[in-house]
Amino acid sequence: MQNQTAVTEFLLLGFSDVQELQILHFVFFLVIYMATLIGNLLIITAIALNRHLHTPMYFFLMNLSILDLGSISIPVPKSMANSLTNTRSISYSGCVAQVFLLFFFISADIALLTVMAYDRYVAICQPLHYETKMNRRACVQMAAGAWISGIINSAMNTGNTFALTFCEGNTVDQFFCEIPQLLKLACPDTYLGEVGFLVFGICLALGCFVFIIVSYVQIFTTVLRIPSEQSRHKAFSTCLPHLIVISMFLSTGTFAYLKPTSSSPSRLDLLVSVLYSVVPPMMNPIIYSKDQRTKRSKLPCGK
Repeated sequence: MQNQTAVTEFLLLGFSDVQELQILHFVFFLVIYMATLIGNLLIITAIALNRHLHTPMYFFLMNLSILDLGSISIPVPKSMANSLTNTRSISYSGCVAQVFLLFFFISADIALLTVMAYDRYVAICQPLHYETKMNRRACVQMAAGAWISGIINSAMNTGNTFALTFCEGNTVDQFFCEIPQLLKLACPDTYLGEVGFLVFGICLALGCFVFIIVSYVQIFTTVLRIPSEQSRHKAFSTCLPHLIVISMFLSTGTFAYLKPTSSSPSRLDLLVSVLYSVVPPMMNPIIYSKDQRTKRSKLPCGK
């Protein structure tokens, strides 16, 4: 039996052993990564330089773009480098850093999306109270709360994961260090506590999702009262993509972390991981750049 002190590195299986497919994977991830970097950096720059965008919604959007840049920069560059150099290894400390940072960015992302849903709810359903409820101090406190909750959640799960005893080798069936895949390497009698922490974290995420859904139900109810059919259509076309990305993000993440672990690698696991760790950071700039255009058109969902 190997314990965790004997593990000096992990092997990330990735997508394929075929060199041509590894190059294809590198190019595919490079395109997605560059598009995500450019999109989010443009949003951050536009908000920072345009005083007209110094509003609560765009303050939260800038925070979301920063989190998106962080979340996609943790798994993708390392996976691209491994494909390009035809290697699989990641150091033990590198794996710890990946788990902590990715879990932090994703947790803070979920919390911030919840705050943004609340901001939209107040702006559309309680416009007379918007200036009072969403003042500068409240916005800073809510954004800080999202970041701090991400740090706490990540620290607990990372600490509990790497306090386990690994006795099933060091091969991770994933393109980055993911907690469910690491649990497959743990001795059966040591990982139950970490499973409990994961379930607790997922329940919190689902609670955020329910809050987001309830907020959008109220928003849609208000939008339906708009006299103009064209305005209603544009409002729905702005809000629905946001809900779709959130739903995909949380549903795939929940599936990845709560589904029973299997001993054999699964292509479905790789697909699910891409859907919750790579796609949302790429899609958010597209969705929210549309929000900026709708705000200029004075539509409710762009407020």
